[in-house]
Amino acid sequence: MRMVLIAVLALLACGRGALAYDVREIGSYFIGGHIQTLTGLPEETVYFYPGAPPTDYNPNGDVHTGQMYVHFVRLAQPRARAPLVLMHGGGLSGTGWESTPDGRPGWQQFFLKAGFDVLVPDQVERGRSTFSRYPQIYTSAPLFRTAQEAWTLFRVGTTYATDPAKRVAWPDGQFPLANYDDFVGSFNARWTTTDAIAQAAYDRMVDRECPCILLAHSAGSGFMVRAALRAPDKIVAMIGIEPSAAPNPATIDIGKLKGIPTLFVWGDHLADYPDWQRIVINPTKFSDAMAAQGARMDVVHLPERGITGNGHMMMLDRNSDQVAGVVRDWLVARGLVTE
Repeated sequence: MRMVLIAVLALLACGRGALAYDVREIGSYFIGGHIQTLTGLPEETVYFYPGAPPTDYNPNGDVHTGQMYVHFVRLAQPRARAPLVLMHGGGLSGTGWESTPDGRPGWQQFFLKAGFDVLVPDQVERGRSTFSRYPQIYTSAPLFRTAQEAWTLFRVGTTYATDPAKRVAWPDGQFPLANYDDFVGSFNARWTTTDAIAQAAYDRMVDRECPCILLAHSAGSGFMVRAALRAPDKIVAMIGIEPSAAPNPATIDIGKLKGIPTLFVWGDHLADYPDWQRIVINPTKFSDAMAAQGARMDVVHLPERGITGNGHMMMLDRNSDQVAGVVRDWLVARGLVTE
């Protein structure tokens, strides 16, 4: 009865997608962080909700900071050799793996159907992981991504305008343009001084969940590589989706990663943005260095396979399942999952 109930809940969670897998467990947990004591902050009188009586509020005391939220779905009979961890990019959260802006099932469901247990963390300070006080705990103020920045950084098009009718997108673009503003609504504040805190939580998750396969998007690739450097025996494979934060191999002991099969996937229109020509330098050095030492390193440029129009957010694009299929096929070829 419990298995049937979980399967029904998973079917409801899939929205438009039909359930093609039996689920053993759906759940979540928080991991990492520590207690920090706040002192010397002024007390104040607050109203916690409209119509509430005034309350004397004292912000001093012990608070938990640095924790990371992890959502998981475990299959009754996984076909993969190890669970798959989907690590989101900068200024985003795990919701980008769950559903697309236009309501289609995301990569979480795709890889569950492909036979993987799937974990989706919200990096420290993002989504359900929340954030901490500034300047008492965080040493810098948050940054907030604008719709203008994302339009070009994510290579949706060339010209952004507040009026959707005046926006200029790529003619072959795969992003669901009618839902761009919905996508902007998913943006999270981000900090430039919390990488060490976030890395510590990711490392704790690796200790708890792995051996596992790490799949990271964009800035998440830096956390992926550092987690693998710390515990290479626990990482079955690494996959970077436009891994903008993959480090310069001259700055790390890349030899520790030689035994980890690695795939990098790049989209379209990279050459049309000078910023992206700079961004790809270190990831390219990284993949070249991995190949030079005999690692199983593969790099896929989607246009070379006839898959065109994908920008930086390819897991949200209209052909997102086609791109996910490239990753799945690579995992099958590496013997990490049976079809």
